[in-house]
Amino acid sequence: MTAQPRSELTWFKSSYSTNDGPECVEVAFAADTVHIRDSKHIPGPHLTFSPTPWAAFLPYASSGRR
Repeated sequence: MTAQPRSELTWFKSSYSTNDGPECVEVAFAADTVHIRDSKHIPGPHLTFSPTPWAAFLPYASSGRR
């Protein structure tokens, strides 16, 4: 995987989030990576995944299970 500079990523917040929401994550997609960050701490660290584990995670996240 090639690292993508954070400044070149386009970040998206969930449509379920509001601008003043207390708990929001943002996601950015690059050619071969998916990046996740805390929208309350933008300059902080972020997680990077390849598309396969991200795709495996999505059904669990959208199910509403805890």
